[in-house]
Amino acid sequence: MLVKTFGSAVFGVNALTITIEVSVGGGNKYHIVGLPDNAIKESLRRIESAIQTAGLRMPRQKIVVNLAPADIRKEGSSYDLPIAIAILAASGQLEQKDLHQYFIMGELSLDGGLQPIKGALPIAIQGRSAGFKGFILPLDNSREAAIVNELEVYGMSNLQQVIAFFNNKQTFEPVVVKTRELFEENVNQYEHDFADVKGQENIKRALEIAAAGGHNLILIGPPGAGKTMLAKRLPTILPPLNLHEALETTKIHSVAGKLTAAGSLMTERPYRSPHHTISDMALVGGGAYPQPGEISLAHNGVLFLDELPEFKRSVLEVMRQPLEDRQVTISRSRSSVEYPASFMLIASMNPCPCGFYNHPDKTCICGPGMVQKYLSKISGPLLDRIDLHVEVTPVHFNDLSSITEGERSASIRARVIMARELQNIRFKANSALHCNAQRERLAASAAAELIVRQSLASGGQIGGFGTNNLPRW
Repeated sequence: MLVKTFGSAVFGVNALTITIEVSVGGGNKYHIVGLPDNAIKESLRRIESAIQTAGLRMPRQKIVVNLAPADIRKEGSSYDLPIAIAILAASGQLEQKDLHQYFIMGELSLDGGLQPIKGALPIAIQGRSAGFKGFILPLDNSREAAIVNELEVYGMSNLQQVIAFFNNKQTFEPVVVKTRELFEENVNQYEHDFADVKGQENIKRALEIAAAGGHNLILIGPPGAGKTMLAKRLPTILPPLNLHEALETTKIHSVAGKLTAAGSLMTERPYRSPHHTISDMALVGGGAYPQPGEISLAHNGVLFLDELPEFKRSVLEVMRQPLEDRQVTISRSRSSVEYPASFMLIASMNPCPCGFYNHPDKTCICGPGMVQKYLSKISGPLLDRIDLHVEVTPVHFNDLSSITEGERSASIRARVIMARELQNIRFKANSALHCNAQRERLAASAAAELIVRQSLASGGQIGGFGTNNLPRW
């Protein structure tokens, strides 16, 4: 007997409908075809144990499972549940009249429990687009998938519940998430605030300019000057995510499996801070089965690279194209996938190996050659993509001991939002542009053009912000 169930495969941040065809007939062998990976090939062992734990029987006949379309490679253990349901229906142990109305995805444990899957949100979006009535998946992914309206989402804990659902032996209520209310309630709930930062008013101003225009920025200063502390608070002054950006960001984290069971819609701009030992692939994404990297996880948010010269040069160079194009394309022999990567790059570094070049109180022990060699670890083309170069000096003791609270992030954010609104008006003719950093050239006043002309004539760096005393790049 032939039975069909429906699931989905995720490619990039989008999904494709997959038809799971199961035929049970004469013989006693199991076959899975349709370009499955090893995790899918092993699924029948998990399925057999789960079915027996549920008090049902695994057919001792020839079972052929086809994952269509057969020319697309499928991966992961999330096909366990739709295969198990199709086997039970094909062997007459489960009603099959409603199977065609539902997407079914989930990994089975040996006792029949359902384990969470990756990419539940893009799968739910595909299910709605394909006209399915509902989506049955593990309970831990239910709130994530329920963001999608006009699709009934049922979170199940085990195989027994799914069987009871299709056999009409138990009534289940779909999970409901009021997306807009959730989005409005949780927006701007940040742990950090600029009010915690003592002094550094000029650096705060530079970060405000960067946030207003969406500019990349590098902080250059000695250890203990507050570079990391300042960078962590940058997301708190960025404009809030709109609903479209929140859904786009949530899709990427869903595909990467970074959402928690209690989480659903991401309402805060992401902040990613990878260690300097990160590999090229982990930063930009990729692998045998491509996954988003750190720069895509920072989409619509901030990517902070602390101690920039300590990163491998090859790692830094692979960022050049994403910084320019705001997306990553990963090509393989059979296919290619694209991940969005529109982020603000914030980097920090010491001005020399010992960290005290140009320090007001401490003496640098590095020779001139060592300083230049250290700075040359960062290529010119990468620096050209960083608009603001900011010198950070140590905070004076009087500022540190002050009991006066600094300006709060909310006040700074209000000015940033106002600046972004002016840019929206400026770029209203081009919907793809949202801030100054996305524009290759802006019209400037005569006074501004004079400053740029003088800077170029003296061999200076356009976009420099208080770095006149540092060695030339």
